Amino acid sequence: MKFILKYSLLLLLLASASSCKKWLELKPQDGIIREEFWKTKEQVDAAVTGIYSSMMGGTVSNNLAVERALPEYFFLWGEARADMIAPTARAAVEEIDFTTMNILPQNNIVNWRFVYQTINYCNTVIELAPGVLKLDPTFTQQQLDRAVGQAKAIRALMYFYLVRTFRDVPLKLTATVSDQDLTPIAKSPADSVLKQIVTDLKAAETGVPATYGSIGTDKGRITKYAVNALLADVYLWKDDYANAIAECDKIINSGQFGLVAGDASWFDKLFVTAASPEHIFAIQFDAQKINSFYFMHATAGRRWTAAAHLMEAVYGIDIVNAPPKVDIRGDGASLRAGDLTIWKYVGANSSNTLRSAEQSTAPWTFYRYAEVLLMKAEALNEQDKPLEAWELTKQVRERSGAFDFKGLPDSTSKQEMQTFLLEERQREFAFEGKRWFDVLRVAKRNNYQRLDLLLEMAGTSVPPDKQQSAFAKLKDKNSHYLPIYLYEVQTNKLLEQNPFYK
Repeated sequence: MKFILKYSLLLLLLASASSCKKWLELKPQDGIIREEFWKTKEQVDAAVTGIYSSMMGGTVSNNLAVERALPEYFFLWGEARADMIAPTARAAVEEIDFTTMNILPQNNIVNWRFVYQTINYCNTVIELAPGVLKLDPTFTQQQLDRAVGQAKAIRALMYFYLVRTFRDVPLKLTATVSDQDLTPIAKSPADSVLKQIVTDLKAAETGVPATYGSIGTDKGRITKYAVNALLADVYLWKDDYANAIAECDKIINSGQFGLVAGDASWFDKLFVTAASPEHIFAIQFDAQKINSFYFMHATAGRRWTAAAHLMEAVYGIDIVNAPPKVDIRGDGASLRAGDLTIWKYVGANSSNTLRSAEQSTAPWTFYRYAEVLLMKAEALNEQDKPLEAWELTKQVRERSGAFDFKGLPDSTSKQEMQTFLLEERQREFAFEGKRWFDVLRVAKRNNYQRLDLLLEMAGTSVPPDKQQSAFAKLKDKNSHYLPIYLYEVQTNKLLEQNPFYK
């Protein structure tokens, strides 16, 4: 990650120049970007690298993060309302409120500031990089397309998180580079945001390369395959199954990816180095740029644990065979069963060795090949092809040593496969910020035909004395999206609070 740190001064310049009291808190000082910076291809490269760096957050020291990194938001938005994690006594009140569906606009976890900050870095590259073509004769159209393609793909990724989390959100596609750009913006409908996401990704696919020439860079930067994976995910959310399958097939047919074998090096390859043939796109931390996961999940001072039911109800405990069958994704991988530590972020290996705080470099993975297989399986199943979906799902299960402790689904039943695929995703992507979005995606299809999935999840995770309130809220589909942070509503008079929280 040294290539990101090399340009940390640029990011500091952009961030420190921003206004603290104006809409989206994104304004650099007048002229600093356009007049003093955008002159050479090296500066364009630095700006693109700054986009990636912005997703990593501030410095972590003394058990505190200077600012909450985007992966921490993504973890909380995707897991805290679901059924995979549980807060400890050290969890903040605002975190506990998420687990009980008692979320108010004052809750700092709904603050989208840092997502829009990254979006603005993307907008700045998209808007200002083309001008460098006239100033630097060594800067080529291909290099420009690569820079803008990465910016558009990451902008699309950020908006995809926002639209799944808040539904209707402000769609800002221009850079905030001066006081004159600080104009309030109303929310755009979710469908319009999703349309722009697809437009950005299709444009990005033609600009970014299939490879940058090194494994580490290929996994930590946007490639064509990262674009394909994100497009497949977006199409699934939109219930566009044919296009989701087509995007998955681009990755599958490339021959560049595969499942990591479930051997002794499996944990290290997936959750330590993030440079395996299975990884497609991940934020790669290192010793010089650590993450905040250690302080969230390590045994001393942790705020979150794995939910108590996971080993028995999700991964299974084999009491029939000798030796017992073991799903390698459970104990020693996703969690440490003995004390419910969320292991994939704090474990040094699949045994019992805990990382130190200085070794908190676990990657945040957006997409890997296992998800491509399971996304295609989900799309095929929704096209009434459950048997084909089952064949793809088996590849992931066989790699992992999964066993049939709850019985296998009827491979001719679309609904049984639908539920089983959610369970398989739960096993495969535990604590990777996907669970809430996965269940909501399936639940909302066909006018919330599977609302039962959300209610069942709440019945598992919400304390008994708060379940009836949670059930009542979940029956209102507006509650499935978070409120807009109160500060944003107060400072941007065009913003209307999400319906459930008025």
